[in-house]
Amino acid sequence: MKLLDRFLTVWIFLAMAVGVAIGAAAPERAAEQTDLPIAIGLIVMMFPPLVKIDYQKLPAVFKNTRLLLLSLGLNWIVGPVLMFALAVLFLRDAPDYMAGVILIGLARCIAMVLVWNDLADGSREVAAGLVALNSVFQVVAYPFYAWLFMAQFPAWLGLEGAAVSVSVELVAESVLLYLGVPFALAVGVRQAALRWKGRDWLDQTLIPRLSPLTLVALLFTIVAMFSLKGEAILDLPLDVVRIAVPLLVYFAAMFGISLLISWRMGLTYERSASVAFTASGNNFELAIAVAIGVFGLDSGQAFAGVIGPLVEVPALILLVHLARSLRGKFRQTA
Repeated sequence: MKLLDRFLTVWIFLAMAVGVAIGAAAPERAAEQTDLPIAIGLIVMMFPPLVKIDYQKLPAVFKNTRLLLLSLGLNWIVGPVLMFALAVLFLRDAPDYMAGVILIGLARCIAMVLVWNDLADGSREVAAGLVALNSVFQVVAYPFYAWLFMAQFPAWLGLEGAAVSVSVELVAESVLLYLGVPFALAVGVRQAALRWKGRDWLDQTLIPRLSPLTLVALLFTIVAMFSLKGEAILDLPLDVVRIAVPLLVYFAAMFGISLLISWRMGLTYERSASVAFTASGNNFELAIAVAIGVFGLDSGQAFAGVIGPLVEVPALILLVHLARSLRGKFRQTA
């Protein structure tokens, strides 16, 4: 698997191209059959990083009030406000796309965040703790945030808003499927391995065998995601670019802000990387589900929602390389 690791960025862009080609060749078939593959791909992708986590260290993460407040502030104040501002700045003349981009900003970290953090050598325990914290907060906050940012804020600015009703059940379902299922599987496998084979076998045999699944499932998921709107991407390339610009600015800004604050706080690189990736990544599964459920599969909001992860994947993999290059700038011990 060294070849896959070494040229991961190349394989990702190839997977994107393959997905677009599949979507363009059979658009209706791709649209009807990608939901299940994406779900399976995400669960398999997250499974190995979750097996690697030492869950006995998680209580220490939740006792670090400063770290938790930093993550909540970045995820639920800075992130949504920044994405809203960028959506208005770049897409105010395209209200459907603007709404879709806002929905992405409201859906906070889950799923792929653990993969990016693992690739960047961030703290697995901190990432898992922050994802769990923000996921719980998301179940409570997302419906209110959707109403506030989709209906109230645009109206106050004299823009076209949308009445968006999001049920707590929908948000909880997304969190349960994309975090709860792989988490339960990983904890069960890890505990069984520790009980029957011991720590050495877990670290030296099982985890090395499972690790390649993350990258294989990542490439599979990318193909499935890009096939979902492959035809539209080719038919509306300028629209894709318009949607991509605020998203790229958002990912870069959130990552930079998070790393800078973490550095100023004196956090180690491992903790800083976890904070940055959990703040920069988004729960695109939830954003797409809300956009499709409220506005319809063929809506501009749904199109913008699908473009979200298509931009996030290459952007975050580049930020993985950036984070690793900055490792020496951070505090080395906790």
